[in-house]
Amino acid sequence: GVASSDHDAETAQQNRPAVSRPAPGATPDEEAVAARAAPLPADEVVLEETPTLPSAPPVDDAPPKGPDVSSFDGSPIDLSEHTPVPDVADWTKGEDAPPEDAPEPVAAEAPEDDSRYDRLPDVDLEKIKAKDRVVAMLLRKGIVSTRQIKRAQWKQDEENLKDPLWRVLSTVEGVPRSAIFAEAASVYAFKTAEMGEGKPDPEFARSVMDTFEEALRDTLLKLRVVPFEVDLDQQTGAIKVVFITHDPTRPEVHRTMQKLKLERFELRYAPESVVTGLILEAFPRRNEFLERIAEDDAFDLGMSYQEKQSELVDEDALEAEISRSKLINLFEATLIEAVRQGASDVHIWPNAKKQVEIHFRVDGRLQRWHLEDKIHPEALTAVIKDNAMNVDRFERDSAQDGFIQRWIDEALIRFRVSVLPIANAATDVRSESIVIRVLDDRKVIKDLRKLGLHELSYQRFSKAIRQPHGMVILTGPTGSGKTTTLYASLHEVVSPEVNVLTVEDPVEYILPGVRQIKLSHKLGLEGALRSILRHDPDIVMVGEMRDRETAELAIKLANTGHLTFSTLHTNDAPSAVSRLYKMGVEPFLIAYAINLVVAQRLIRKLCTACKKPVKQYDDVLLEQLGFDLTELGKITIYEEGKKPKCATCKGQGYKGRRAITETMLFSPEIRRHIVLTKEMINEDELREVAVGQGMMTLQDSARELVKEGDTSVQEMLRVVFTDM
Repeated sequence: GVASSDHDAETAQQNRPAVSRPAPGATPDEEAVAARAAPLPADEVVLEETPTLPSAPPVDDAPPKGPDVSSFDGSPIDLSEHTPVPDVADWTKGEDAPPEDAPEPVAAEAPEDDSRYDRLPDVDLEKIKAKDRVVAMLLRKGIVSTRQIKRAQWKQDEENLKDPLWRVLSTVEGVPRSAIFAEAASVYAFKTAEMGEGKPDPEFARSVMDTFEEALRDTLLKLRVVPFEVDLDQQTGAIKVVFITHDPTRPEVHRTMQKLKLERFELRYAPESVVTGLILEAFPRRNEFLERIAEDDAFDLGMSYQEKQSELVDEDALEAEISRSKLINLFEATLIEAVRQGASDVHIWPNAKKQVEIHFRVDGRLQRWHLEDKIHPEALTAVIKDNAMNVDRFERDSAQDGFIQRWIDEALIRFRVSVLPIANAATDVRSESIVIRVLDDRKVIKDLRKLGLHELSYQRFSKAIRQPHGMVILTGPTGSGKTTTLYASLHEVVSPEVNVLTVEDPVEYILPGVRQIKLSHKLGLEGALRSILRHDPDIVMVGEMRDRETAELAIKLANTGHLTFSTLHTNDAPSAVSRLYKMGVEPFLIAYAINLVVAQRLIRKLCTACKKPVKQYDDVLLEQLGFDLTELGKITIYEEGKKPKCATCKGQGYKGRRAITETMLFSPEIRRHIVLTKEMINEDELREVAVGQGMMTLQDSARELVKEGDTSVQEMLRVVFTDM
């Protein structure tokens, strides 16, 4: 699809035979795109008064407004009606990011037991296909399923959306977005940009964008339209600028392109991940607070008080230091960078040299982000406390918990703050450690497949969570992704026809359609569970079974016709049975209440941009890890590249994480084994039975990822337990 102020008519006609005129019964937006895609005479220009989609928002709209935060009390905020614009950093780091050189794989038909939308009104597929050529092509190629079309049609009608059905379809969970946009571009005859060595080129994109006015440049970036290359018109030999975007059919894109006043240009399709990666590399987002810090002179902020002074720094001096702008800038810059770098936690503490260390936990590993030696540690701590709700700045001897929230990159981000007093070799500093948990609602996974489960594990999990009653238990240490998996599970089973209740401490993310009970000193876990039985639940999630009373109540829910989810802190799946038995739960209750136990870990994925094959194997180590040495010649094992200048992983060698699991399905044989237990649960025998029935252990799952080239042997050793 070429959008140009002066195109060769014959070339345009060759490139766009499929859309020279709209199909009968076409929607207004299809007519608009078809009209725009029609070939033009050489002496005719595209008029700026292009038909506008009724639903297309003005490009220069103000950032979306969220809920009023003036009276924020620290509770999570329901963002279901205040959807933020996604941070472009998250478009490339997701587990399901499409490959750069091809659309996403064809979506498999949804499992037959996925009945969440089966009761929606039927749709007339023939009428839809006649009206929407993109949907017709998607169905013909098997890229989407009938059920997904049904869900998109329901969403379009329910929300009164004016967008074409295929674009609404791209927002439905579990649908391959890139495949849909690629097919739409093909239907409307937009070419696909060819990637190769040196393409896309960030320097070229930046140099071309610098020639445009700032307002137009910002608009192009918001629409994710980026210069790609300079090409020659084959017919006239004239130079044209080629732009790429993930959705070249949008009328607002074409209106903006006309304002660039370029003599010749062309729009081409490129996968969303490619476009986003180019934007991130060529146009890194500004952090104005970091810039202000860099502009400040290197002045002393409280470090010049007399060393011989026996008393701690007085409150007046501390107050004066807090008012320094550099402290505020450092604090705000830390929050922004934590969100943009995908950190789950921020750790701030003073070291023995009275320097403030700031570390980010990214992909489960702490990395030092900043070391500040020109501020007094107590001053920065006071600034953080002042900005946190429910935290007393003057209390330095007890643990405190609070909340902060900020609008960052047009999204409302919440931060949970934990403050603890710690010892320090510098006795004149009253040290406190601060850990800030980043709660970004955009990271909540709503599709079990995005967790990266192996096919057998996914099938078992999917079957277990769709049972009418029984318990699903997730086990693993802190930080192994149990809560993320539970939330994804709830998204799979939530519907308007069931009452879903959760008991969590604390409630981190608000789940639409779920009633999440807040615990407090007036309502404990046991009391909440007893009350739930009188609240007519269908599905219940118990954050953690900490003791016998909680476990017995959760199992009672599972045995009385409720589907129940919960977690335990054990190393593997068989250990969960043993832990419940040691808590005092009767074996017959354990055997017939539980449907599935899932042990989970998070393992880092190798950076696809810089990983490299292992040249020399340690045969002894690989054999101890369960590898078949005869297979090594048929597979390639990779290790981290650790290229300092790698734009994808920033020299870490890993980018993103995925789950590895062992799923122990409670078959009749396993239930019988548990019921016949007399004195102690034999975990080894349970594991042997489960493995014989097809269970992959954590070590098996990690080993498969190594074989697939998704992770390294070193990462496998770090994450899973071995018998070495």
